[in-house]
Amino acid sequence: MTRRLAAEAVGSAFLAMIVVGSGIAAQRLSPGNVGLQLFENAAATAAGLYVLIVVWAPISGAHFNPLVSAVSAFFGGLRWRHALSYTGAQVAGCIGGAVLANLMFGGAAVSMSTTHRSSAAHWLAEVVATLGLLLVIFGLARSGQGTKVAAAVGAYIGAACFFTSSTSFANPAIVVGRMFSNTFAGIAPAAAPGYVVAECVGAVLAAGLIKTLFPSQEILHASQETHPSQRVVEPAHE
Repeated sequence: MTRRLAAEAVGSAFLAMIVVGSGIAAQRLSPGNVGLQLFENAAATAAGLYVLIVVWAPISGAHFNPLVSAVSAFFGGLRWRHALSYTGAQVAGCIGGAVLANLMFGGAAVSMSTTHRSSAAHWLAEVVATLGLLLVIFGLARSGQGTKVAAAVGAYIGAACFFTSSTSFANPAIVVGRMFSNTFAGIAPAAAPGYVVAECVGAVLAAGLIKTLFPSQEILHASQETHPSQRVVEPAHE
């Protein structure tokens, strides 16, 4: 477990560094062009996520997200107490990663964000972003396509940066981390609770849809007799 928690903390730190650092670089390299800044930030995040998941998945599952851990626990893939431990490592890692990104670009270690992203539209976008992310992860895993998760998650988040008004945080740990950087990727502390609540709503909806669309192997036994091409392979428990 110590090794797994270390992987979650380090992986989450790199995720925050990728998101915050590429946001700072985009601001400096493309001043005044918000669309290009978002594209640069989204591209770096998508590519970075792919690499992080490939590297850390064999150790901890590469969750980097408390809601991924929670849904995994809900389906029996992780003990709830381990999911709570994962959450602590993920939040600590994201905060540390944001601080390191600030320092790498010559800023103060901590500069609380003043970027307000609080509106009903933003909250709805976070529900949708989180719902989609969890459907991608668990849909692939529960249908025997786990090897495609890294690429699919990177591609989904890169796209969601543009098709959601919130730019798809979809992760309470990264929300907390991004509060500590008053840069392009930051979020004001006052706006953070709304994002976290919306993400939790998205996770609850996702769990229900996953259970309906990608049921356990036991539930499919009868249907497999007449529809062998539709067999679902349940992922191995952690």
